[in-house]
Amino acid sequence: MDTKTLDKDTRSKLRFATFIIPKFADAYKMDRQEAYRYLKKYGGLDYLYECWWALHTDNPFWAIRDMYKVCRNNGGLR
Repeated sequence: MDTKTLDKDTRSKLRFATFIIPKFADAYKMDRQEAYRYLKKYGGLDYLYECWWALHTDNPFWAIRDMYKVCRNNGGLR
């Protein structure tokens, strides 16, 4: 993918997602693919992309916790 065709906001979202998904995986003892699928299935990725601006300004611990809460509220049983 040519990143020069993406706008600055989209590039920033993608950078944050590639940073926080592995952190989420480590926190909940998942591999990265499993964490991605879990977040996608239970709304964590939607939340991440909608609220990334606020999430990226805080400690990663709180972002991970908030993403987990969203998933848990949407049926995630992890």
